[in-house]
Amino acid sequence: MDTALREELAATLTEPGESLAVRLDAAVALAEAGDARAFETLVMVLNYRDPGLADTAARALARLADPRTSRAAAALATNPLRTAYALPAIRLLVSLREPEAVPALTRTLERLLAEPGSPYRRIALACVEGLGELADRRAVPVLRSASEEARLREAADAALARVELA
Repeated sequence: MDTALREELAATLTEPGESLAVRLDAAVALAEAGDARAFETLVMVLNYRDPGLADTAARALARLADPRTSRAAAALATNPLRTAYALPAIRLLVSLREPEAVPALTRTLERLLAEPGSPYRRIALACVEGLGELADRRAVPVLRSASEEARLREAADAALARVELA
């Protein structure tokens, strides 16, 4: 991508009145070009309530490979006020396999397990599956707790098996 196009796309990110979709398209293009100016817009959209847009932002952040990404995703995944929108951040953390992933997923899952009747089963399940994919022994205690929940038992047992094989 030539410099002029990159500058035009970067200007789009802060242009007053520009739609979210246009900003996201510009940020994705910049991320594919390895331009770190896309980072803040992508993180904002990662935290957005529309899962399709957030998933697009997560994929672009993974391609951008900015060193700030895992910390930002961990902050979003663990924010109790944004739990309903945490799924793309959780999946991004797992795909990045950075040091922040296991502590963030563990903390989020512990919080959800402590909330009786939590409406965030999908988020808890994503944490369980992610911890199984990461196969880190630090997750064993929370995965054992998750296996006591009927709705998470099968996934938690599978995750524990993956951790034990690693």
